[in-house]
Amino acid sequence: MSNFHLDIVTPDKPFFSDEVEMVVVRGIEGDMAILKGRAPVTTPLKIGKVRIFQNGEEKVAAVVDGYISVVDDKTTIVTEAAEWPQEIDVKRAEEAKERAEELLKNRRDSIDVKRAELALQRAINRLEVSKLKKFDEKFDE
Repeated sequence: MSNFHLDIVTPDKPFFSDEVEMVVVRGIEGDMAILKGRAPVTTPLKIGKVRIFQNGEEKVAAVVDGYISVVDDKTTIVTEAAEWPQEIDVKRAEEAKERAEELLKNRRDSIDVKRAELALQRAINRLEVSKLKKFDEKFDE
């Protein structure tokens, strides 16, 4: 399989930069896989996972919104935040999930429902990706 360059950047730092075989992201119209030679595209991303295939292995990171741009043999993902499974603070994500669920359960006119729904989606995504830590750790042995 042919490789192409993938950069993932956040406002804080470059998160990932290397040659990859494929990347799968959740766009606003659903999941999309990027391979070398793909037609140029720029599209917004949803809260979700970035699946990176490199050297026959898969790496997964949690991302928050942003966009993906594919031009020639270079793909760039710009996102508000990106985390590998081992970087996720599970306790903090569980607390954020509980807060968002409580806000949505006890809706008052004063709460921003959309904001609470997005917080819930971010927390659930982070918790799902954090469960992949055990999977990744077996490769590090």
